[in-house]
Amino acid sequence: MTYSTLLYDKTDGVATITLQRPEKSNAFDETMIAEMLDALRAVERDAQVRAIVVTGAGKHFCAGQDLSVFVERGQSPEGINFAAHLRKTYNVIVSRIRAIEKPFIAAVNGAAAGAGLGLACACDLRHASEQARFRMAFIGIALAPDSGTAFWLPRLVGLGRATEMALTNELIDANQALQYGLVNRVFKPDELLPRTREFAIQLAHAPTKGIGLTKRALNYGLTADLDATLEYEALVQEIAGHTADHLEGVKAFVEKRAPEFKGK
Repeated sequence: MTYSTLLYDKTDGVATITLQRPEKSNAFDETMIAEMLDALRAVERDAQVRAIVVTGAGKHFCAGQDLSVFVERGQSPEGINFAAHLRKTYNVIVSRIRAIEKPFIAAVNGAAAGAGLGLACACDLRHASEQARFRMAFIGIALAPDSGTAFWLPRLVGLGRATEMALTNELIDANQALQYGLVNRVFKPDELLPRTREFAIQLAHAPTKGIGLTKRALNYGLTADLDATLEYEALVQEIAGHTADHLEGVKAFVEKRAPEFKGK
């Protein structure tokens, strides 16, 4: 698969999507948005892909929206339909990542701001380089949060810290992000991708159907009450219990050996 603003690699059951506009800090333009949506369709449909890593080329992960695109459309707010733009771009990207029943890991190699932060938050796990930096960024240009940040950030770091990040435009370094719960692991810059790929390969050899059902349950539990969540757990467990990987897991447990999951 060849793109002009992304690099797409598939090896060992892991697809790596690299944002490839380093001269623009990997900010999204219309082409990158379209290519990201196409890459997400590809990883969803490809049964050989069982885990996905999202990262950025060069110094940064993703600076969010390329604002020069908006300048070209006119200086006045009347010249841009912000709601329509979000509905066909970042809203779709974030929703697809959450709906695809495979694990996504954001390997945040540098700055993640605005929609770039939203992209990282939408992933199931976040690994960060010691050089990673995180910023909401929206209030710096007099905008409100978007790209799912108003949903995910309070759930990851708590309402108080999310509010502070949103209102002050505070820059959060990798160690703060780890302390806050925004990222899961922090690595030295040259170890970020190798260690994340190693982790992703482990997930690619895990029971993919079980991971997908886990995502369903966690997504559901974010907004449901306890009784509804308990019932939903029963429903997804009924599905998981009839997968080939579950039978293999039980058999391997009884035989005291490592399971060989096929993602089925």
